[in-house]
Amino acid sequence: MELIDQLQQQLDQLSHAQLRRRRRVVGSPCAPAMQVDGQPLLAFCSNDYLGLANHPALVEALAEGARIYGVGSGASHLINGHSHAHVVLEERFADWLSPHIPSPGALTFSTGYMANLGVLTGLGGPHAELFSEELNHASLIDGARLSRSQVRVYPHGRIDMLAELLGQSQAQVKIVVTDSVFSMDGDIAPLPAMLALCERHGAWLVVDDAHGFGVLGQRGRGVLSHFDLRSPYLVYVGTLGKAAGVAGAFVAAHETVIDWLVNRSRPYIYTTASPPALSHALMKSLDLIEGDEGEQRRAHLRALIAQVKHELRDMRWQLMASETAIQPVIIGSNSEVQKAAAALQEQGIWVPPIRPPTVPADSARLRVTLSAAHTREQASRLTSALLAIDSLDLCPAP
Repeated sequence: MELIDQLQQQLDQLSHAQLRRRRRVVGSPCAPAMQVDGQPLLAFCSNDYLGLANHPALVEALAEGARIYGVGSGASHLINGHSHAHVVLEERFADWLSPHIPSPGALTFSTGYMANLGVLTGLGGPHAELFSEELNHASLIDGARLSRSQVRVYPHGRIDMLAELLGQSQAQVKIVVTDSVFSMDGDIAPLPAMLALCERHGAWLVVDDAHGFGVLGQRGRGVLSHFDLRSPYLVYVGTLGKAAGVAGAFVAAHETVIDWLVNRSRPYIYTTASPPALSHALMKSLDLIEGDEGEQRRAHLRALIAQVKHELRDMRWQLMASETAIQPVIIGSNSEVQKAAAALQEQGIWVPPIRPPTVPADSARLRVTLSAAHTREQASRLTSALLAIDSLDLCPAP
């Protein structure tokens, strides 16, 4: 049992440092009001930004897709798993991104994590140099490591540092990779300046729009629309389990890039294709996102964001400079953030504590996320609870 004992000791160390994770069991659909470990809670922690995850039209579309295509795809896309439903969805994504990427194509992946691994390992290699934003998501960090490229990390938002690194690079292939909306801070990358640098230095710009797709831009078409960008150097990753309310991800880029990924992206080639029923449901999701209902939901979400920022303006704890649905409350210590989350739960509100290594040391936070499914009254309930807890001394000196 020596190996088991070693792991248990390390788990005990995580517990002592207030860093041990545990799963909560949800017994209801993704919605503001949820059953969590048997307790009714008002949740402010999902990435279901438009409130579509339990939308009746999507539920019916998924059931219809299962009736048409069955449950599983049976094999990888390059064997017999590439369904008509996948083709139609990829064509839709290519059309969506056509104002921003010349001659676009699109490729669907089972998850956003796999999409990021697939893009960076497919484009990178020993001949490449990859420039990664300091606060990039773990999937981009892992993709960079697995790509076998030379990796340079530049400080968050420091375009001057990125420019210096690109100017020094002698690599045959240069790849700049960034989140669009940073998942733990909620701010948006300065993509216009980044794209200008990439075009000047002949570098790809890979943008992971996990938290922008469906929310930002004209008719929810994402961060490229938000900034009105267009370039053949853009490689766009969109996640479909957040604002789109279903599951999976896609990559949109020039059709030559897509063809290359079909031939060289190992996470695409060597995995079973996602169920076609999901692609069928996602077509309905895109209808909702770009339609009038989607516009109404985005307008309501913007109103909730403004409301929460206004009602928490005098809070002792720090709010981040975010105009997105991600509204982190920076508390600092692991112990205090744990106690704050527990105090919220006692009031029937679920906001998980986020601790290192997900965020930097001494910046533990409550990651509040808002959804168009929340009401203004529910948002006020959250802010009232936060202000009440903010006034308490959760970690008194011994």
